[in-house]
Formats: sequence, C-alpha cells, structure tokens
Amino acid sequence: MIKKTLYFGNPVYLSLRNAQLVIKLPEVEKCESFSEAFKKQSEVTRAIEDLGVIVLDHKQITITSGVLEALLENNCAVITCDGKSMPVGLMLPLYGNTTQNERFRQQLDASLPLKKQLWQQTIQAKINNQASVLKDCTGEEIKCMRVWANDVRSGDSDNLEARAAAYYWKTLFRDIDGFTRDREGIPPNNLLNYGYAILRAVVARGLVTSGLLPTLGIHHHNRYNAYCLADDIMEPYRPYVDELVFYLVKTYKNIQELNKQLKTELLGIPAIEVKIGGKRSPLMIAVSQTTASLYKCFSGESRRIIYPDR
Repeated sequence: MIKKTLYFGNPVYLSLRNAQLVIKLPEVEKCESFSEAFKKQSEVTRAIEDLGVIVLDHKQITITSGVLEALLENNCAVITCDGKSMPVGLMLPLYGNTTQNERFRQQLDASLPLKKQLWQQTIQAKINNQASVLKDCTGEEIKCMRVWANDVRSGDSDNLEARAAAYYWKTLFRDIDGFTRDREGIPPNNLLNYGYAILRAVVARGLVTSGLLPTLGIHHHNRYNAYCLADDIMEPYRPYVDELVFYLVKTYKNIQELNKQLKTELLGIPAIEVKIGGKRSPLMIAVSQTTASLYKCFSGESRRIIYPDR
C-alpha cells in the first residue's frame, strides 16, 4: 500500500490519540462560543501507519512530541519549510530495520570498484530516463543521449552525466528565455527545487527503511551533506519530476510563485506511476525496491541496482 503525503500550510494543532494523528484548527479550539461537541466534530484524524511524508509549511503549526515519535516509529519523513515555503529540513528515524547494524557494516565495507559500478548503473539509468522525457516532451528521439548512456564507464570517469545534463536542460525548456538549471535561477527552477526536495525525502525514507545510512554515498561525498546516498539514488528518479514540471509550465500561466495549486501537483510526486522490473508501480513503492536492491549489492547478493525505466 502506498503511504500518503500530508501537507499543512495553515495554523494547525497536531496531536496523537489512539495511534491516530489528530488535526485541530486553532480558530475553532480558541473560540469559547463553540460547544465541545462541535469542536470534537471539527477534528480530523489520520492513521499514523498510513503516512509516508508530512510537510509542515507554516510558522504557527503546533506539533506534539508524541506525534513526532509516532511518525518516526512508522518510518514517516517529516519535512519543514522556511519562510518562502521551500523545504529546509528533513527528519527521519534513527533506525528503520531490525538488522540495521549489520547492514551499516556491509555498506561501510563496500569496495571502491563496487561503488564505481553502482554509480555507472545509476548514471546510465538517469541519462536513459532523461532521453525518454525529452522524447515524450519534444516528440523527438534523442539518439545522442542513448549513445552517451551506453558509453558511461565505471565511476562515470568521462563525466557523461554533465554532458548529458547540459544538452538535456537546454532542450527540455528551450522555450523559456535564459533558462539554465540553477537552484537560485529563474522559474521553473523553483518548481524543480520543491519537487526534488519531496523526492529526496522519499528516497531518504526508503534508504532508512532498508537499513542503510543516507549519509554515506556511493559518489556524492560533500562533508556538509547529511543525505549523500539519497542524492545518489534519486538521480534516475529526477526525470519524473522534470516531466511533471514541464507539463505544469505548459498548464499554468503563472509559475513565478509556488501557489497552492502548484504545490498540490508537486506533492503528488510519491504517487507518480513508474515502470520498474517490468511492472507499473507508484514512485514511493519503486524507491523501496531500489533501496532494497542496493542493500543486496552491499551484502554481495547482487551486483545491480533496480531502477525504473521509462
């Protein structure tokens, strides 16, 4: 069963009762003219075990320690946003698997040749998925991207990822004057940033559930980045976000600001249908298959990560 994503963009009280998330509105709770029966009826509850991602996007949200404990115990990722409504923090459980210590050791002991092979597979999958997105969005078969994907060597020593990315971004949003992929750049960079933050949380959650350290990457190794492995594994999934953003740009006239409609669309990323292992699956479920296959690579059971393909 796919876990649900909940977004809170207004003042709200979040508490716990009988393993249920209880959602109350402050204006209702503070109003003395409302009866206790009416206040009770205005409550909304959600089963904690059904939640996969929670987004907190308001400075006047009150959440109890009990709620946070229950969410983390059920492997739910909690995202907090800054004053510009951009994700700025991510909370994950410290443990998510019964054999976590053993899995940590296997991950730490992974050889450099294995990591390079895994990175090769990751970049091949990413470029191939980018090529498919360009074909779907522009109607043209991008043969050079397929060639670059096939030519990726162990560890991507020729940095074909960067070559493909330069061509990809120039082609995907060629109708937008002056667009370059830059975190601080012009729209739709704002939509891409938000979408990638949601995707990153989903991938980090999957890694923890599989008993892996999101910090220790197979390629990324920034000393200030707590989610290097998540940034590695999310690469082949990024094109799904890119395609969604492409169609949002075509559909909505105003993309300068992340309004409620755009956020609603982007919060649907965990439920995007992808093809993995020859079967259709929601993205969040596919990520779990990917992270489980990564563990098998670290344990020596396999030499290949299972990624989605378009």
